[in-house]
Formats: sequence, C-alpha cells, structure tokens
Amino acid sequence: MTRISVTVDGSTYSDEVEPRMLLVHYLREVVGKTGTVIGCDTSNCGACTIHLDGRSVKSCNVLAVQADGHEVTTIEGLATNGELHPMQQAFHECHALQCGYCTPGMIMQAIDVLTENTNPSEEEIRVGLEGNLCRCTGYHNIVKAVQQAAGQGATEGATEDATAGAQS
Repeated sequence: MTRISVTVDGSTYSDEVEPRMLLVHYLREVVGKTGTVIGCDTSNCGACTIHLDGRSVKSCNVLAVQADGHEVTTIEGLATNGELHPMQQAFHECHALQCGYCTPGMIMQAIDVLTENTNPSEEEIRVGLEGNLCRCTGYHNIVKAVQQAAGQGATEGATEDATAGAQS
C-alpha cells in the first residue's frame, strides 16, 4: 500500500492505495466522486475525463499514485454555490446529452478545449473532442453546446474549478 494525498474538488484526501489502483477507481470508490464514470478502462471513450492540475486527462489511464500531491477537478467540482458551470448550463440548454453517460467526460474535455482556444471553429471543437465518444451520437448538440459556452466565457471558471468547488 502507498499513502497518497490528493486535492479533489477543493478538499484534500489522504489515503492508502494499492500502487496499481487507477485514478478513476480511487475517485469513485474511495473519494465517492461517482460522476466520474467508467466507460472502457482502456482510454478509448473519454467518459472518465477529469482535470488534473487544470488539464484534462482520462482517469482510467492514470494511476492514483500519479495524482499524489496534485489537484483533481471532477464534474462534481464544477458547479459553484448551486450554479452550474457555463459548460454544464450550455449542455443542458442545447440538449447535448441523450443517455448522459458520456456527458461528464465530454464537459470536462470541452472545458479544456476552450482553455486552449476561447473561440474555436466547429472543426476545432470536433477535433478537440475526438478522444471522447458519445454512443448515442449526440455530437451535433454537443458541438452547439461548446459553441454556446464559448460565447458565454466558459473558460473563466476553468482555472478556478477546484477552489470554487471548495467554496460551495
């Protein structure tokens, strides 16, 4: 067992973990952040995408021990004081979900896309999201949601996600 200390959505957790435990399993089973979903365990679908030190990563492709000393933001850490993050709101308003399974990972990746480019073209959004799969094929509305969020300044809270989550 290895002791790790990780800040998740603004709260610090210190736990003993198996060195081979995946970050997605740590977040769900130990920390209780079940909004981070397990889709494939092979990094193909992106459903488990979270932010590690402000950058999107597929948490099924990272060991929990690799997050030691780092900051993690999950889908649960985006809302502030009961208000949805602009990207969450845009997904809701644009009906950018069907079954909802891919939604947490899509939202986390979409925020990262806008962090890199605050005014992306449709093609740039599609390329930025291509590592995340929607099995319901809701891509058209997902792209619309990212475009809407870009117009609303969805990146403003992106670098403050974890601290904002701690204040709620």
